[in-house]
Amino acid sequence: MPAAAGEAATVFVRELFHVLWERYRGRVSYVRDYERMVRENGATFFNDHIAFRTLGTTVGTNQIGMISLAVLFRPLGFRPVGAYDFKEKRLRAVHLQHPDPTFPKLFVSELEVDKLNRDAQAILARYMLRHRDTLGEEELSQLRDLKSLAPRDRNVLLTKMQGFFETLPWGIPDRADVEELGKHSQYGAWVLMHGYEVNHFTASVNSHGVEAIGDIEKTVREMRARGIPMKHEIEGNAGTKLRQSATESVVIPVTVRGPDGRMQEMNWTYAYFEIAERNPWTNPETGERELFQGFLGEQANQLFEMTAMKALA
Repeated sequence: MPAAAGEAATVFVRELFHVLWERYRGRVSYVRDYERMVRENGATFFNDHIAFRTLGTTVGTNQIGMISLAVLFRPLGFRPVGAYDFKEKRLRAVHLQHPDPTFPKLFVSELEVDKLNRDAQAILARYMLRHRDTLGEEELSQLRDLKSLAPRDRNVLLTKMQGFFETLPWGIPDRADVEELGKHSQYGAWVLMHGYEVNHFTASVNSHGVEAIGDIEKTVREMRARGIPMKHEIEGNAGTKLRQSATESVVIPVTVRGPDGRMQEMNWTYAYFEIAERNPWTNPETGERELFQGFLGEQANQLFEMTAMKALA
């Protein structure tokens, strides 16, 4: 894209990620504990990737799911560079990346709703009838031409983008539906409760730059020592191209509709904070040695489980 257009998009993306990050870190206390650890060690924090969850289904004649987010980020310079299939979990995912290496990668997944059993599909179908689009062709056109927007219109667009991620497009769910759907797909129940909220941000161990937390083992050990509850295992063996771990998911009160129709709160898993270490590999397309920038299906499979209800135990 032209330089002026690229600069406008860069600023807009940074502002969008900032508001999403602030909401996320305000809810996930483990992030603030990690930030304190980084400061006290004189290290550097860099976001490796942001993960989002969606429902892969149709609303009327429109397909939603991964495409719902990809279409928003494409005008901002993000392009798909990897696709992943998780057959056992009935999930698919795409990895989006920006030419600017200082931007986090995006990992967007979707539940293959048509592969659920009939009861689960019926629950989600009812909510899809209530699905409302918060962004339309006008907003997409504005995203494609950010450099021409007046400051006021640009701020309105940013607020709408924020609302897309923070507002449930199908309204408040019924508690009974959440609990029933959770029996069939904890991922589906999570999306019904949280919509397109950020599922997790990810700290890059490679960015730390200090020996005390210079690899993933040291980082996890230090986080545990500070009382941060961590995943039991590190995904990926020492020296492999991608190694990952995570905090446990925080549990937050979420508003649902009770059996009497009144609003009530129930506790549900929200998000975790991931830790990733990327190591050199030989890129088969170029033959060059470089840091691995993709994702590994089996490891992602394990991390999907970090928001399962067992985290409430």
